[in-house]
Amino acid sequence: MPQMVRKQIYLRRGQQVLLRRLAKARGVSEAEVIRQALDEQLSGGPLPHVTRDPEALESFIRAALSRRQHGSTAARYEWNREDLYDDRAPRAARTDR
Repeated sequence: MPQMVRKQIYLRRGQQVLLRRLAKARGVSEAEVIRQALDEQLSGGPLPHVTRDPEALESFIRAALSRRQHGSTAARYEWNREDLYDDRAPRAARTDR
């Protein structure tokens, strides 16, 4: 067995659930699933769920540079709890039926 180095990471709860299921399905430890995923990514393999779109990237960069150059004219939004409830109320009414 190669020499191992201990690392501590934080996962979102959903990731933990999926990691546990995947490890159980494969019959390996959660750490082994993470090592396999790292090996895949570090070998230069493309991410399965990401598609590269050079036009979209260029469009984003142009928009960001333009915004930086001209400054943002959008007013800063100040969040408040009542807005959250106002937004959810119509959706909650639809699900109560």
